[in-house]
Amino acid sequence: MREGAEGEYLLHATAYADSTNVFMPFYRQAGLRYAGEVWKRDGIFDAAVADMPYGDIVAALDYYFQHYNNGRPFIIAGHSQGSAIVKMVLKKYFVEHPDYYRRMIAAYPIGYAFTKAEFEAYPHMKFATGECDTGVIITWNTEGPKNREVNAKTAVLQPGAISINPLNWKLDGTYAPASMNLGSLWPNEKTGKLEIVDRGADAQVFPDRGVVVTHAKGEEMTEERFAVASVFFGPDGRHGEDYALYYCNLKANVAKRVAAYLLQ
Repeated sequence: MREGAEGEYLLHATAYADSTNVFMPFYRQAGLRYAGEVWKRDGIFDAAVADMPYGDIVAALDYYFQHYNNGRPFIIAGHSQGSAIVKMVLKKYFVEHPDYYRRMIAAYPIGYAFTKAEFEAYPHMKFATGECDTGVIITWNTEGPKNREVNAKTAVLQPGAISINPLNWKLDGTYAPASMNLGSLWPNEKTGKLEIVDRGADAQVFPDRGVVVTHAKGEEMTEERFAVASVFFGPDGRHGEDYALYYCNLKANVAKRVAAYLLQ
């Protein structure tokens, strides 16, 4: 688990490293099988992270704010299960610590559903409306066209979900061509090292489903891995590439929101 977390740093947390000092705590994650059982039972796997994983993150946040933050503004971010925990932090921890929440530049819980009903139930949470607003939540769930065509059920999507387009930062169906993509983070097939490349990743929000659809080619998978991924993320899922496909645009957006916050 610790080795996997190192990979998550390279693939995800580095998107924030140019604009922030990254604090990335280890936590005890919910296993995929258990999360899948909770998803099948509840239609979402929030409950899978509600105990030990959330408790670990609360302890880490307490330590961070007491020893490292020093009253500075901050960004909170995650992906997938990490984003499910960020959602709980937004709903619970920051309600208990409103003084911290007032200093939040933005939250990027990418790759997990935030629904319209949740924003109505938790009015202190605001979804982003553009490229530079602050104190807001920014997220998207990426899919290929087939998922939408077959209306695939996925473990990270809910009815009423909202996604923002990571290329044009719009909530409507305005299409963003791949020419707007500043670069994707992808492993070199020969060396295995991560590089900034052009994957042809376009983006279009489909508000009826609450997803971002791309025509970019997905990562190569073994038959066994595809079988597992398709169960959780549909036959044309791009869940593992939520960050990778739009990596440079995300980095640029983080810098813009930090600058906008500091100008207030």
